[in-house]
Amino acid sequence: MESHELLKEVLKRTSAKQIAGEMGLSLSLIYKWAEPPGESAGSGASNPLDRIEQLLKATGDERISQWVCERSGGFFIRNPPSRSSGQALVPATNEIVNDFAQLLGVIATASADQQVTIAEAKAIRARWEDLKSATEGFVQSAEKGAFRENGPGGSLAGKP
Repeated sequence: MESHELLKEVLKRTSAKQIAGEMGLSLSLIYKWAEPPGESAGSGASNPLDRIEQLLKATGDERISQWVCERSGGFFIRNPPSRSSGQALVPATNEIVNDFAQLLGVIATASADQQVTIAEAKAIRARWEDLKSATEGFVQSAEKGAFRENGPGGSLAGKP
């Protein structure tokens, strides 16, 4: 989805007038953000989402994504590259289970003394981020058909 399309959807649920008022901007600028950019497509204005994307590309610094995610109550996790089709399912599944076991090991070690220090919490967070990323890679691969005998659209033993 393009940024202007997202903003157009947002404006269906949130008042453009409210946004303009809270941001101290003109109502027309808010509406221009929801129009396609370029001379032939419309009179859209460079919107904040496009500017964030430009800043990410210019700096290559993921902390910007993390900062935005934190402001909305979440966190940023980079998606790993998806696996190739025809990959063996059991080893890929074992890898996820092993990553989860490692996370549980870090948690058990940290909590053995009935407390979790800041350093231990950081170690737990690091393992958790690794697990989320690895699991996302697994799910993306499954969605793309990497674990099907015949690749995308194929099936294993007649299963859909």
